[in-house]
Parts: sequence; C-alpha cells; structure tokens
Amino acid sequence: MKTAIGIVAAILVFLAYIPYLRDILRGKTHPHIYSWFLWGLLTVVIFGIQITHHAGPGSFVTIVAGTMCLVVLFLSWRIGKRDIVFSDQVVLVLTLITMALWLLAKQPIIAITLACLTDLLAFIPTVRKSWHKPFSETLSLYQLNALRFGLAVIALDQYSYVNIVWPAMWAVGNGLFAIMLVSRRKELA
Repeated sequence: MKTAIGIVAAILVFLAYIPYLRDILRGKTHPHIYSWFLWGLLTVVIFGIQITHHAGPGSFVTIVAGTMCLVVLFLSWRIGKRDIVFSDQVVLVLTLITMALWLLAKQPIIAITLACLTDLLAFIPTVRKSWHKPFSETLSLYQLNALRFGLAVIALDQYSYVNIVWPAMWAVGNGLFAIMLVSRRKELA
C-alpha cells in the first residue's frame, strides 16, 4: 500500500510540473533562479539522507521533485527573468552557509533540521518576488505540492523525525504559499 501511495505522490510531482513548465515556456511564470538552484541541490541531498534512513516509498517524491527542480532551474537559466535584489544575495549566502553546517553535522536530527532551515531560506526570494507579483507563479504547482508532500508522509516506511520533518514542512509551506498567492491575487485584482 505504501509503495502505491509513494508512486501516486511521485506521479503528482510530474502532474504538478506540467502546467508550471508550460507557463515558464509561455513566459507567464518566472521562477526565481536562486530558489530553484538551492531547491534542486538540497532536494537531491535530502533524498540521499532519506535513503540512508530507510524512508522507502516516501522518498520517491523527493527524487522526482529534485529532478524537476533541476529542470526548472535549467529553464529559468535559459529563458527566465532575473529578479534578483540584494536581500536575495544575502539569502543565497546564508543558505549556502547553513547547508555547509548541515553537511558537517554528524547528528541526523541536527542535519535534517538544518536542511529544512536551508530549504526555507531558499524559499525567501520566491516569496518576496511573488508577494509583489503573485501572478508570476503557477498556483496549481503549490497546491499539488501540498497534497503530494502530505502523501509522501503517509507513504513513509519508518516514521521518525528525520523522515517526516522535511515532507511535512513542505506540505505546510506549499499550502501557505498557495494561500498567499490566492490572497495577494485577490488584493491586486
């Protein structure tokens, strides 16, 4: 059963990214290159951590998400707009420092906590950009992300802080971001 849930969650990753990639190619969505670079890097590393901690099918969504982050990074590098301000550069440096601390941490709980903090820091440029330009993101991606990360938690073979915290954080984070996009779109409409 958990394998089926893990596969469904991984399929949701692809389904979520179809409109997102389409919108990037049409020039409607403008992903922030710093966020997507950091998310791609971090997600692939977190997949490695999940595998070493026997996350099982709950990790399917992580590797597929990491791969899709790298696809978005490539597209944003090739055809994206650069909406980079000084605070984004500060966040990039802080994120890389936090990532270095995370990779040096010998304790899995400290490491995954730092990984989550790193991932949240990487979200700041996208949140900043989207607050001012809420139509520059594809809402359905974040709505489906909240669902698929919730399914990833259910699909875990072993429930531990190390395995649960990252997908749970992203289920909540994507849900809150989707709510912010809807709210800001209504305010600006």
